[in-house]
Amino acid sequence: MALKPTIYKFRIALTDLNRDYYDSLNLTVALHPSETNERMMARIMAFCLNAHPDLHFTKGISTTAEPDIWQQNLSGRSEVWIELGEPDVERVKKATRMADSVKVYTYQIRSDIWWAQNKGKLGYLPVEIVRFDPASIEALANNQTRTAGLSVMVTGQSLFIESDNGSYEVTFETLQAQSE
Repeated sequence: MALKPTIYKFRIALTDLNRDYYDSLNLTVALHPSETNERMMARIMAFCLNAHPDLHFTKGISTTAEPDIWQQNLSGRSEVWIELGEPDVERVKKATRMADSVKVYTYQIRSDIWWAQNKGKLGYLPVEIVRFDPASIEALANNQTRTAGLSVMVTGQSLFIESDNGSYEVTFETLQAQSE
């Protein structure tokens, strides 16, 4: 019998000062049995950085035909395609043909190695690549409960998170800006 995902519920008060975007989000997130808490929290932080009424989580790890997060228009065209981790260059290349905007968010210590090996190939693609600080993602992931209220403020290159279990700062850097 296959293991079932663990369901997490987040109530997020989002303040994105970089985009002048403010929202209250109620996110139900399925943590796949093979997914880590760090990856789940990186998904939530990526969602906050790109929040939009039409942005949605997909089936993620359980399907290879979809990204982790996407925004589609009414005709089904992908406007935003968001991958997490260290995707294969061919997967990113395919995504650039299927979506108007492609973003990759890395969050692991080994992301530096992945970036060093692939930046030449990815540099030719119109994709934005952002690296979350692995230590801050880990600290955030280690202190979350299955139901949580979060206050997330985005300013500059930081996400400031207030939760029931403490205060956190998740910093990020843009490794590659999206070119047109």
